[in-house]
Amino acid sequence: MASAFPLFLIVLLARVWYLDVRLVTAQPFVADGTVIELNDSNFESAISTFDHILVDFYAPWCGHCKKLSPVLDEAAPILARLNQPIVIAKLDADKYRKLASRHEIDGFPTLKLFVHGVSIEYKGPRKAELLVQFLKKYVAPDVSVLESASAVHSFVDEAGKHFPIFIGFGLDESLLSEYGRRYKKKSWFAVAKDFSEKIMVEYDFEKSPALVAIHPNYNQQNVFYGPFEGHFLDDFVRQNQLPLVVPINYETLKLLNSDDRKIVLTIVNDELDVKSLELFKILRSAATTNRDLVFGFIGVKQWEDFANSFDVNRNTKLPMILVWDGNDEYELVEGSESLNSLEDQESQISLFLKGYREGRTIKKEVSGPSFLGFINSLFGIKTVCLFVFAVAFVIVMRKFAKRGDDELHRRQTQTEAEDLNRQDYQPGDKEE
Repeated sequence: MASAFPLFLIVLLARVWYLDVRLVTAQPFVADGTVIELNDSNFESAISTFDHILVDFYAPWCGHCKKLSPVLDEAAPILARLNQPIVIAKLDADKYRKLASRHEIDGFPTLKLFVHGVSIEYKGPRKAELLVQFLKKYVAPDVSVLESASAVHSFVDEAGKHFPIFIGFGLDESLLSEYGRRYKKKSWFAVAKDFSEKIMVEYDFEKSPALVAIHPNYNQQNVFYGPFEGHFLDDFVRQNQLPLVVPINYETLKLLNSDDRKIVLTIVNDELDVKSLELFKILRSAATTNRDLVFGFIGVKQWEDFANSFDVNRNTKLPMILVWDGNDEYELVEGSESLNSLEDQESQISLFLKGYREGRTIKKEVSGPSFLGFINSLFGIKTVCLFVFAVAFVIVMRKFAKRGDDELHRRQTQTEAEDLNRQDYQPGDKEE
């Protein structure tokens, strides 16, 4: 009995020490705007602690991971101050490979947003300001309810400039809830319950109910007065994911890729020229009454490789106007290939659209070499060189593998022949 007491004391002291260690190592997580370092012992605890946590699965030797790290440091305090805070954390996926494998990590860096423990892979932009705007969409309600003019202003300000904004003035929340879910990652939706005539003037609508689509980044907006049923509302929301007139650049090309409408493309010498800006206003008016088409523009000075893919050269009379299918074909309208800046351009655009709808077009293919140059500029020459190197490496390895197979086959054949010779005559065998 006396010998059992010290053993009991030892066990008790061990348990106390173990609890102390657990209390020291398992400090509570705090959303203080810093990036939390995770490991295999605290990962699950962090995921369950926060409703929204963005985890950066990185590798210390990865160059892209090193570039992303300061971006996350910049975004973390902004996201932590949201009404529904988003915490940023990181895990060395190269060190904790089993944990990374469990979350299907096969490349670095991989960002995953855990919403109430359920992971969503983040594939949005990786610049601090845009990353914040994208992540705010995940925690926002599908449709916000705005009870005052100040609430409308706050909603538009907080939404930022990257996404289109849809505000239903005098509309019921249930009418937009489906679209709020469908376009969760692409647009902001709200309904305004109480608003003044001042708000009506500010957002340029004449009566209620009205659905106003705003594109803050392009200083454009469009108003829909109904009918708010069937395909009418659906078409308005879908078509207004893009502004009335779209400047062609890397980002808008990605958006156009998910739109099945053809593109009325106007090519000018310089997008920032005063005459070009006046032309874009006219195009905006034409786009309002031709919503089955997307209207876009590109300046040769801004993106020459892209413009050249439509056979633009020194002799081309600009502005040039055409209809592009978004892939490898475009159409010119006979007699309306270009716009004369000295004449009524509104009438010229009307004639162009009439000729297109009547089928008086000349079909052409996007130029091969120039379009290849556009692709190179889109992906970057380093990416192209890396791809070519990878293909060449695979070809060389296949040749070496084939040579190895041929050599192995030759040796096997030689060995089999020698074995047959030995079987035909063995030393010491008796001959009859």
